Amino acid sequence: MYRKILVPVQTPAEVEPLVRYAAGVLDAGGEIRVLHVIPATTLPEVTHAWRASVHLVVPAHEAGAALDVKVEPEVRAAADVPGEILESAATHGVDAILLTLRGDRRSRNPFVGHTASDLLHHARSPVLVLNRLALAAGKVPRILVPTFRPEPSAATMALAEEISVRAGGIPVLALALGAASEDGAGPEGEELTARGVPLVRKRSLRPGAFVGRRQRLAELLVQAAARERYGLLLVGEESDHLAGGPLITRRFLESLFRAAPCPVLALHQ
Repeated sequence: MYRKILVPVQTPAEVEPLVRYAAGVLDAGGEIRVLHVIPATTLPEVTHAWRASVHLVVPAHEAGAALDVKVEPEVRAAADVPGEILESAATHGVDAILLTLRGDRRSRNPFVGHTASDLLHHARSPVLVLNRLALAAGKVPRILVPTFRPEPSAATMALAEEISVRAGGIPVLALALGAASEDGAGPEGEELTARGVPLVRKRSLRPGAFVGRRQRLAELLVQAAARERYGLLLVGEESDHLAGGPLITRRFLESLFRAAPCPVLALHQ
């Protein structure tokens, strides 16, 4: 799926699960780059943090060895954390950036707030964002791909298919969430994709109370996933014609991650 993936990390505990997840969508012979940015500028702070970064570098090497994939750790120091991540992505020509949101709006973690927003707004490569349940989950029974369009985007379906194939062919459910008055919805039914993945296409009516209520879109997706008995909730980028503007923003992801009691993977293409 991707030949080179950049994985920004902040704590040692997230290194192994993020590397493991990245390996699940990595091409054979591909490379995972684990990046830790020290958000400091003064020499004493940088020196101390640089010594402590061994606790991130060592797990990166160990995870790569255990998974038999190439993992290259990198440590940088800069006050502009998102700028360093974007520069590393451009320098190394990565095909995707994979990270997780942690903490809340009051957190000092650099992957909350402006860093996540900057990556979503300015990254030239796809950005994959996972919730904690996705990192901790084992095998999932199905992949749910909701969309406000007649069909999910080609990039989202390609990622769903890739995950399915590597998980032994688990079914993919493409769920179109539309209003009763909308036309042009794709056909319902079951089929096999070209790669032999079971694909179910369904339509579901969107409650009128959600129309124009951008702050409730995460709730709408969670309710749709609940009706289908959950699974991996794979949300792709699409222009949100309900409220205007891109769907996947940092605020939307924070709301979705707080509300979803299931693994969630968001793809910003």
